[in-house]
Amino acid sequence: MGDVHGFLKHDRELPTRRPVPERVNDWREVYLPFAREKLETQASRCMDCGIPFCNNGCPLGNLIPDWNDLVFRDRWHHAIERLHATNNFPEFTGRLCPAPCEAACVLGINQDPVTIKQVEVSIIDRAWDEGWVVPIPPAQETDKRVAVVGSGPAGLAAAQQLTRAGHAVVVFERADRIGGLLRYGIPEFKMEKRHLDRRLEQMRAEGTEFRVNVDVGVDVTVEELREAFDAIVLAGGATEARDLPVTGRELDGIHQAMEYLPWANRAQEGDLAPDETPISAAGKKVVIIGGGDTGADCLGTAHRQGAASVHQFEIMPQPPERRPPANPWPTWPTIYRTSSAHEEGGERVFSVNTVEFVGEDGHVTKLRGNDVEFRDGRFQAVEGTDFEMDVDLVLLAMGFVGPEKAGLLDRLGVELTDRGNVARDDRYATSVDGVWVCGDMGRGQSLIVWAIAEGRACAAAVDEALMGETALPVPLAASARPLA
Repeated sequence: MGDVHGFLKHDRELPTRRPVPERVNDWREVYLPFAREKLETQASRCMDCGIPFCNNGCPLGNLIPDWNDLVFRDRWHHAIERLHATNNFPEFTGRLCPAPCEAACVLGINQDPVTIKQVEVSIIDRAWDEGWVVPIPPAQETDKRVAVVGSGPAGLAAAQQLTRAGHAVVVFERADRIGGLLRYGIPEFKMEKRHLDRRLEQMRAEGTEFRVNVDVGVDVTVEELREAFDAIVLAGGATEARDLPVTGRELDGIHQAMEYLPWANRAQEGDLAPDETPISAAGKKVVIIGGGDTGADCLGTAHRQGAASVHQFEIMPQPPERRPPANPWPTWPTIYRTSSAHEEGGERVFSVNTVEFVGEDGHVTKLRGNDVEFRDGRFQAVEGTDFEMDVDLVLLAMGFVGPEKAGLLDRLGVELTDRGNVARDDRYATSVDGVWVCGDMGRGQSLIVWAIAEGRACAAAVDEALMGETALPVPLAASARPLA
């Protein structure tokens, strides 16, 4: 490493977030610029630890010590080459990944870990600014055609790798724009869509074809797809949302998060004015049910729309501030975290269960619930804690239970796992010949780094099946993990 004493001399430092009163009045990303000198200092904290657990903590197998050292030595062009060697889209992961690599950092045993995620996003942002990110067209084209169904991070990673291997790749997306959850699920304040758009332009220049407004299995039949392509990669994600089957669920004003979030993104795309969104929190008493990242996305969106009040409910108890003994390094720490959206306001309520919705004239007006505790293997109500509160808008952000079955999957006839995901073998092949699956559609709801890792690994498997061999790299974590 460039400075083996860096971790002894410097504390962890991250960019400052813009003031809350400023950022809730716009949709731009929340962080202020971070000086290059400060970043190089942060990179110097990477230890000469001998065994870089961060590499294994990242499903992509990112070469983290390598590019930390190169940034410290001011060799940024070499750093982006190392970063792109394992990750197609570091501008996405550097903004959206929860950074399991940092949880596995050796320095994190008894100090604050290295700012891996910030170094990563700074490398790719400078690479774009300097013009170092250019199309990489295939050296030689094959006569094979591959269809990729779904344009989220898994589908895009698989498509880029297969295009670079020389195959003619067509990405099908049922929405009107490419990007999947990156486009319509992630709010603008977490990732401005210009980052997605410029990467898509690179992919188009490399030869990847994109077709939008195509619901495969409906607009294009399975038979037509199989006849036109030598291989099919399913990357449609886990889009079937978990519901809340309680009395009053049918009332107006109760929506799934993915019924709510896309409208704010469409407003930022210019499709409609911000005050014309069909589902808006403006002036409303909002309750978000679900304490994860999607709930936080709803929270930040509600703030920017001018909600009168926001409560975020979570059935689980509040996590501890620090790792408990049963959650040691280098496992992912289940601890209390505060996102930028939580800084902006609203009330987080833990150990609470929603029992019933009450309405007037068909619209929700009240929520009834109670406190819960986990006893005898299940959540049970705490006596005397029943409550009722006024509410105008309820957003369900409780995660996803798997891919949608109607349409494509039913018509393909692929086997499913007990959890309802698409079954595949250790080479990402489904039960149907010529059809592979990667990302959340086969894995279940997971992290963006796993989606990209599986997309890369699936691409290598498809290339090998089509050509008899492959030179495409395979992330070690993605190739070794048992698939079910």
